[in-house]
Amino acid sequence: MPKVTTKKTRQHDSIAKQGILFNKDFGQHILKNPLIIQAMVDKAAVRPSDTVLEIGPGTGNMTVKLLENAAKVIACEIDTRLVAELQKRVQGTSYQKKLQIVVGDAIKSELPFFNVCVANVPYQISSPLVFKLLLHRPFFRCAVLMFQREFANRLVAKPGEKLYCRLSINTQLLARVDLLMKVGKNNFRPPPKVESNVVRIEPRNPPPEVNFKEWDGLTRIAFIRKNKTLSSAFKQTTVLGLLEKNYRTYCSMTNKEIPDDFNIKQKIEDILDKSESANLRARTMDIDDFLKLLHAFNVEGIHFS
Repeated sequence: MPKVTTKKTRQHDSIAKQGILFNKDFGQHILKNPLIIQAMVDKAAVRPSDTVLEIGPGTGNMTVKLLENAAKVIACEIDTRLVAELQKRVQGTSYQKKLQIVVGDAIKSELPFFNVCVANVPYQISSPLVFKLLLHRPFFRCAVLMFQREFANRLVAKPGEKLYCRLSINTQLLARVDLLMKVGKNNFRPPPKVESNVVRIEPRNPPPEVNFKEWDGLTRIAFIRKNKTLSSAFKQTTVLGLLEKNYRTYCSMTNKEIPDDFNIKQKIEDILDKSESANLRARTMDIDDFLKLLHAFNVEGIHFS
């Protein structure tokens, strides 16, 4: 097998001569450093029985390493030119029967069953991909993913830190996230404008007992102005309008009568005061704080989805 890999690496090096220019619209920055590729595969602890999902395999540098370790690799690639290169790379080798290529947009496609996900993620799909993976069922064991450094740092940020945001708390609700390594821009071809980090994401299994759509709706409102108090965040006209609409729908479905003098603004203020949350700020609130707040709203019939 080493001879096949060497041969295909030479083929990979000649791609530019074949007229294939990497597409910036797809965020194509091919990871070329074999040491980093091997480290990512090692950190994923791929087992011989595993099915591995790879998003954006590019020319197959990572794919080949995964095929060496896994029972099957499902590679999702949107660029048909690179699909052809990937097919050529494994053609006539023992890897060919272990590789399944899914052509299309991974965000818009239904993901197949997999045990582990390993990917050099196109940066523009970072956030939707994280949540697509974390809401995927059945559960996978872990994902080892390359992200833009600031995005990776947001994933692991804690309450009170500058980068702490809705992405941080939503991800940490559903998974344990660890930074694994920093990767400089010169490890890619063409080099991106930013530095990168590799993270390991391990879904919480079983998941927290919370409706994620409700949770996401609440954190979306709270983090609109994360430095403002919750009392201020919930006074916005658009927020009040949404919550009143949801409340009236809830009352209609539960046959609950709404008083003629009903005031959604006053109801929200009462809930915030009763739960001692009015003066809290999203930037310092942890998961337990938000769970307590969501429960306080839901008990009173206020919903966010």
